[in-house]
Formats: sequence, C-alpha cells, structure tokens
Amino acid sequence: MNTMFQTDGGTLRVEGLRVAFGALVALDDVSWEVNPGEILGIIGPNGAGKSTCYNAATNMVQRTGKVEIDGRDVSTMPASRLAALGLRRAFQQNAFFTHLTVLENMIAVIQPQHGTSLLGTILRPLSEHRRAVHTRQVAEAALKNMGIPPEFHHRLPGEIPYGTQRMLSIALANGTGARILLLDEPAAGLGGEDMRELCDRLLALRAGGMAIVVIEHHMDLVMQITDRIVVLDRGRRLAYGTPSEIRHDPDVLEAYLGRDE
Repeated sequence: MNTMFQTDGGTLRVEGLRVAFGALVALDDVSWEVNPGEILGIIGPNGAGKSTCYNAATNMVQRTGKVEIDGRDVSTMPASRLAALGLRRAFQQNAFFTHLTVLENMIAVIQPQHGTSLLGTILRPLSEHRRAVHTRQVAEAALKNMGIPPEFHHRLPGEIPYGTQRMLSIALANGTGARILLLDEPAAGLGGEDMRELCDRLLALRAGGMAIVVIEHHMDLVMQITDRIVVLDRGRRLAYGTPSEIRHDPDVLEAYLGRDE
C-alpha cells in the first residue's frame, strides 16, 4: 500500500434503519457499524434489502433511523455532502466517463482536491501548470495503487479487461483516500486471478486504516476478508457476528447458506 493513500479511517454507524415503499417494508430496524481498519460484509438472498441498506446508509432514499459518522449525526445531511466527510460508494455496475481515458477519469474525480481552476490558469499560469502536473502524478499513483498498470491509463475504460474495469470503479470511488468505502458486489463477474487481486487490494485498503463495507454474493470472498458480517433476510437483520459465528449460525444455515447433507 502506497503511504500516500493511507488515511485515518472513519466509523460509520447505522441504527434502526427502516425503508418502506408504500405497504412494502424493504428494510426494518437494521443496525450495524464498521470501524477504521475493518471490513464489514453484508450478505443475504436476492431481495433481502442489501442495496436498500446502502441507499439508506448514504441518505439516497427516504427512511427512518439514524446514521452517524465518527459520532456525528448525519441522518439528514444531503447525500452529496457525505463524500466530504470521507464516505464514498462504488455501485454494482461499473461507473465511469466512457469518453475519457482511464487517467482522465481519475483526474476528473480528484479535480476538486488537486485540480486547477480557470481563473487561476489566467492569473497564475506557471503555478497552475505545476499544479496540473502534480494532479496528473497523483492520479497516476492512485491508479497504480489500485492495481491498474500504466499501460491502461491512456485507454478508454471500455478498452481494458473487465477485471481492470472493476478495479477502476473502486479506484474512482476511493479517489485519493476515502475514510469509509461502501462496495456493492465488487466481485461480480470476477474469477481466478482477478478475484485474488480484488481480495489483496481490499485487504491492503483495510491495512491502511480504511473502513470498508462490502455487499457480496461470493461467500468464499466474504468469509476470507471480513471481520464481521451482517446477514439480512426479508429486510431484517437475521444475524450479526464474525465469519466463524455466521458460518455456524443455525438461522443463517437454514435461511441462506443451506445445510450440508
């Protein structure tokens, strides 16, 4: 892990989240927390409320309940302002600017923190030029830090391998250092070496102090990298514990993992 991107992680705590769409209750009284240097997994059958839980935790859907970052109540804060507190999210589908190169995508993401301005370019051209060079260097380093080699930096996202596209989506969500990162099925469509690379990168982010929450269907990955797991079933929290505890929980075995014959 490049020390440039090590960050003081944050604590995300949600309490009593409830989401209802008319008479349909999609999420009911769900609570969990993730701390710096931890990976929390959220698992459950299709329709269990996993993505709704993410939407509720990031204030992207109307809900009741409480959301805290480092003990600060952000329950009513607009979703667009949560990123400034270090809470970032990568969606299930790859998300990037398809008409920009991989490097240009990263530059666009880090522009608010490292980029230049039109007025600055006019009034301080030499200073802004140096700043633009620095921004490019930071973007290149951020991509390499997430396992995206330089030979892909000047290609369009659609021209690079699918596994690298998945890493690019995570890299863009992370930017130059999220404190809390929410990933929705990051291993979707991956296998073999790509899966191992993803595992290594997530563990490296955790070692760097980041708090990570992962929704995932690949149980081998979840059991390997997470510190604790939340199991959702029909919108409610069925179980909450370590991978070993979840693996042997009779309610989880019955409802989700299935019993060994």
